[in-house]
Amino acid sequence: MLNWPNCTNARDLGGLPLTNGGRIRAGTLMRSDNLDQLTDAGVAAVRAAGVSRIVDLRSAWECETFPSPFTHDDRWLNVPLTDPADPDVPELDLFELYRILIDSYPERFAAAITAIAEAPPGAVLLTCHAGKDRTGLVTALTLALTGVPHDAIATDYTITNLTEPRPGFALPTAETMLQLLAHVDTKYGGPAPYVLAAGTTPTHLTSLNARLR
Repeated sequence: MLNWPNCTNARDLGGLPLTNGGRIRAGTLMRSDNLDQLTDAGVAAVRAAGVSRIVDLRSAWECETFPSPFTHDDRWLNVPLTDPADPDVPELDLFELYRILIDSYPERFAAAITAIAEAPPGAVLLTCHAGKDRTGLVTALTLALTGVPHDAIATDYTITNLTEPRPGFALPTAETMLQLLAHVDTKYGGPAPYVLAAGTTPTHLTSLNARLR
């Protein structure tokens, strides 16, 4: 975990293996929970980590109600993965909730991938509320697009500061992410066809791989 007071779920994804034998480069892709609780030392730590783009996946309402300390910084970009106006869904297991998001809003995921690919040189930080669900989904697609094996993606997904379920926060399991990645492969032919059909370009995918590998 990264020491960013008061973030409790921040980490660098560098070191994850690639199918070609390489690894994700350290200091290129990071993930965290909401930054609104950061202390001054935490804000300084984010800057010191070389973060050039913060992709905030929260809804516009969340960003207004619980503003990031980087809201007025050029490195902050809101790319909402959810919207309060979205139809309510019944209480389902995490896989079904994730599947609904993936199937219903491909353009939102494509926008997030595009934001990573178009970021200035430096580290990209993905963040949402708990740093688990929305951040976990975009992270998984990004890693899959870069060539990280499914089992490594699923293992990373399970890393969390949560030790027991809380209302609205189910614990992540590897099986949930493996199911989701299999669903993307089966229904869309993989993450690349999925995001390309929704607005990401081949140039974006080339840039994504160049910055993370």
